[in-house]
Amino acid sequence: MNDQPTRHDRVPPRLEDFPYRYIEAIRYADMDRQGHVNNAVYSTFFESGRVNVFRDPGSGLDIPDVETVIVRLEIDFLRELKWPGTVEIGTAVTRIGRTSLVLRQAVFGDGACAAAARVVMVLMDPATRRPRPIPESAIAKLQARMR
Repeated sequence: MNDQPTRHDRVPPRLEDFPYRYIEAIRYADMDRQGHVNNAVYSTFFESGRVNVFRDPGSGLDIPDVETVIVRLEIDFLRELKWPGTVEIGTAVTRIGRTSLVLRQAVFGDGACAAAARVVMVLMDPATRRPRPIPESAIAKLQARMR
């Protein structure tokens, strides 16, 4: 999987492209006046997918004594989602830097990709609020699950 933006890419991501997955309900409150999920809610879906991966000790992304911050978020909206229903959020690590990670994510509803995202995150030391290198032990776990 490429870590570059996909707006020119004509083939939507597939759920099987993502090693990390999380299911979330679409809430009635997620709807806008056009009767579909509001575009801002997609960011919340992506956040839920990331948080559940980062908090899972088995994911390789649960790195102790660091915080992660988003420095870039790009979203391609591909189709509508409506209530009621659920979404499945896929997350994959596509690039590992010295202090940063690039993630690809996608939101799937009714078996089809509704939105795709590219997220750049930086690891930050909670005391100094400065970027912090990714530990070698975490890099090995991340590389084992990269796409």
